[in-house]
Amino acid sequence: MNRFALGLALLITFCSFQGLMAQGMLKKLKDKANQVVDKAADKALGNEVEKRTGIPADGGTNNSNSGKPANKGGAGLTNTEPPDVKAQMAEAQTAHKALQYSDARFALSQALMGVEIQLGREILESLPPNAAGLPADTLQDKVMSTQWGWSNLSIQRVYKKADKQMTMVIGNAGVYSGLAQLYFANAGMMEASGEQQNYKQVKVKGNKGIIEYDDSKGYTLMIGLGQSSGIVWECINFATEKEVMDAANSFDIDGIKKMLGEQ
Repeated sequence: MNRFALGLALLITFCSFQGLMAQGMLKKLKDKANQVVDKAADKALGNEVEKRTGIPADGGTNNSNSGKPANKGGAGLTNTEPPDVKAQMAEAQTAHKALQYSDARFALSQALMGVEIQLGREILESLPPNAAGLPADTLQDKVMSTQWGWSNLSIQRVYKKADKQMTMVIGNAGVYSGLAQLYFANAGMMEASGEQQNYKQVKVKGNKGIIEYDDSKGYTLMIGLGQSSGIVWECINFATEKEVMDAANSFDIDGIKKMLGEQ
């Protein structure tokens, strides 16, 4: 191909490319204009519908137009004392004798909840007032019975100083052992494949566990206790893995296991 033919071919290609770009730009402008027109038409139609029917065009989702008042506050719920175990047991016996089995079951579940909460408070009292150089923030102590009945207990204690914090959660529920087994399996697979992982298996006073690190969350250490219990430490602004492990080893793990009834 001579130079003239080559130049002509390049010129035709360039012009075709410019034409395609122009068409694309024109299509974008046209679509934008249609969007503006459609939006204006929809608004006008909506205003006309609302004017004729009194029904907001948005389906009544706007409280200011639907006539539904917005809540401006309230007293909320009051805190109640944990169920009285003896009273609930007596009520269960009375209901059972009267063949009111549903009421008997409810009273028994309340009694079990009361036992859980008492146990949780005893475990909190057994925890040290300081750990990893951090004082306990007892205002954040929590004992939660998440469902009716046994084996659904969660206990929280927070240790904090400035921007360094360790949150310890002790749980007596199957979900803790399930999570531990899942982590163990994943960590084992990662170690077997030789891939780099952000968590690994460890032991805390003979109890198998997993430690994980995330830049945004810090360190998370979880160990299983027996068949259905576990402890999780969430450590923010801890410098090293060793610092986390030392903090966990400072707790009386065997004492906690005994109180939970784990072997």
